[in-house]
Amino acid sequence: MTMNIKAQIIISIIIIWGIVYIINMVRKKALELRYSLTWLGVGICILILTLFPQIMNKISAIMGIASPMNMLFFLGFCFSLTIIFSLTISVSKMSIQIKDLTQEIALYKKEQNEKMDEIEKK
Repeated sequence: MTMNIKAQIIISIIIIWGIVYIINMVRKKALELRYSLTWLGVGICILILTLFPQIMNKISAIMGIASPMNMLFFLGFCFSLTIIFSLTISVSKMSIQIKDLTQEIALYKKEQNEKMDEIEKK
C-alpha cells in the first residue's frame, strides 16, 4: 500500500485535528473519558498506519490477506462491531437504571400520596 506524501500529510492533519477535537470535548465534559479512549486509540493507530504504511503491508501479509486495503476494511469492520457492542452494553445498563429509577419514583409518589391522604383525614 503505497501512499504519496500529499495524502499522508492531509490524512495526518485530519487525524491530528480529530484527536485535538476529542481532547477538547473531554475537557468541556461533552464526552466522557471512557468513551474517548477508544476514539483516541483508533486515531493514534490510523496516524501510525498513515505515517508508516509498510506496517499495514506486513500485517496483511502475516494474516494472509491479499491486499492491505482489504485488511484496512476488515479492521474498520471489527472496530465498528466493537463500538456497536460497547454502545449496546451502555444502552442496556441505562435502560435498567431508568426502569429502577422509574419504580423508585413511583414508590415515593405512592408514599407521598398516602401521607397526604393521612393529613387530609385529620
